[in-house]
Amino acid sequence: MSMRSRTIQRRATKTLAVTLLLSWLPAGLNTAFADDARSESSSDYKATTTSTGATSTWSGSSSSDWRNYSSPISSPISSPISSPISSPLGSTYLSSTAAKVPTSLADVVHQIGADAMWSAGYTGAGVDVAMIDSGVAPITELSATKVFVGPDLSFEAGAPAVTGIDTYGHGTHVAGIIAGHTPGADPLHPKSTDFIGVAPDARLISVKVADNTGAADVSQVIAAIDWVVQNRDANGLHIRVLNLSYNTSGKQSEIIDPLSKAVENAWTHGIVVVVSAGNDGRSARSLANPSNNPYVIAVTAAQNLQGNWKVPTWATSGDGIRNPDVAAPGVSIMSLRDPGSRIDTEHPSAQVVDDKRLFLGSGTSQAAAVVSGAAALLLQQRPGLTPDQIKGLLTSTAAEVDSSQRIAGNGVIDLKRAMNRYAWSRSQTWARATGLGSLEASRGLDHVTVNGVPLVGEITFTGSIWDPIAWVAASEAGTVWTSTGLWASVGMLSTGSTGLSGSSWSGSSWSGSSWSGSSWSGSSWSGSSWSGSSWSGSSWSGSSWSGSSWSGSSWSGSSWTGSSWSGFDWS
Repeated sequence: MSMRSRTIQRRATKTLAVTLLLSWLPAGLNTAFADDARSESSSDYKATTTSTGATSTWSGSSSSDWRNYSSPISSPISSPISSPISSPLGSTYLSSTAAKVPTSLADVVHQIGADAMWSAGYTGAGVDVAMIDSGVAPITELSATKVFVGPDLSFEAGAPAVTGIDTYGHGTHVAGIIAGHTPGADPLHPKSTDFIGVAPDARLISVKVADNTGAADVSQVIAAIDWVVQNRDANGLHIRVLNLSYNTSGKQSEIIDPLSKAVENAWTHGIVVVVSAGNDGRSARSLANPSNNPYVIAVTAAQNLQGNWKVPTWATSGDGIRNPDVAAPGVSIMSLRDPGSRIDTEHPSAQVVDDKRLFLGSGTSQAAAVVSGAAALLLQQRPGLTPDQIKGLLTSTAAEVDSSQRIAGNGVIDLKRAMNRYAWSRSQTWARATGLGSLEASRGLDHVTVNGVPLVGEITFTGSIWDPIAWVAASEAGTVWTSTGLWASVGMLSTGSTGLSGSSWSGSSWSGSSWSGSSWSGSSWSGSSWSGSSWSGSSWSGSSWSGSSWSGSSWSGSSWTGSSWSGFDWS
């Protein structure tokens, strides 16, 4: 689709972007930054608010049973499908600037100055951070974290045993960085065995979109963003930050791309959107979709080597105009392991030898999670700040990196400086995204296949025809998740119940709950299904997935012919 040319003044010295949850993305997928120009001014930012129903909340148990958790995928996987994690890892873009020196969360917290905010009494309390990812696992270091389980939009929806649960491993790693913590741990007086995330008292709002292979269609992610926007203030929620460690290889302009429009819509509704910049290397010279949207905070990865910050060569760079906004630790980060998940099973070498709770991961996904936690700390300190002001604080106080702005943005975030910096009133005035482009073009090279039929063209994961004009109007108005909205056929709406039953497309029906003929053996969830509502102190019965195995290759024949989670390497 062509787009009329336009001339819009841009400021090249301070660019703006988005950061979200940790992800895994092999090299080779890149998104061209559009030629459309956008500009920034210092006028006041104004946000609108709307709300509808939401799911109920849960607070995890601190029971010791959690420590025995193992994901449903507890045996080696033999799968004929193409999976994001089947590609060789660590063989591209690695260099001396990305030495594999493990970095603990304690080191991350100190490096970005989060410990200074903890000392001042700010730990993220009262701030909800939404994460759109592969779900979370009920492990000990998340049992003390307040977690609200939103709708499960993945291909695993409808199977009660794993509804909302992370069978892939990526979401758990990201969640740990943002707000994980050992039960009873005191951020001001941590023990050597304590695990504490950047914002340990923030509440996580988990919306699952990826299944055990990491498969997630762009329409699932858009639906998840719409849900977050519509329910940000519903039923006791207070979502102020959205972490999206996800990118596509779509190359259409961010002005017309629907995913770009979705993240921008969240931003203009008062949510700080943090997006991973991508892991396509410096040769890409354009941030990945949707981090190329200039409103959001685009985050690249960095590593501190002997006191100097370096950006690994596998991190995606900007084009000199739209660059990463900030950098954050993102190389060999030791965060929470999801025992028995697909990543855990296929990458046993990433398990931390001295602490089996932890797993090593590198990527702009991890870096985005760090920034999401940092944003939560600043919002607890100053609840009235707008997303534009949070972005301004992080970019204006960032520490210098030994790289150009195209590679490192404004530098590594520094909360010790940001917490004491006055937040000037400011408003970004880039040209607004229309979202009227192609859904298929937004996917780029990444397609899922259900029952042997690839999901392509202007069709959503619910089987409905994509109507960009109707979607934009409903998304902006916060009505897209109502009974007559685009996502009504998902069957979750405000209740958080799961299931894709009844939807169909291209002559191939979905139930979203079948196992391609296989079934779980011996798995249970304390005798009842989760159904997206509450853990309320319950824990895995017995020793979790006792005797369960992964029989078969995938959920309902779904497969993943591309990958988009922005985790570069599990090491």
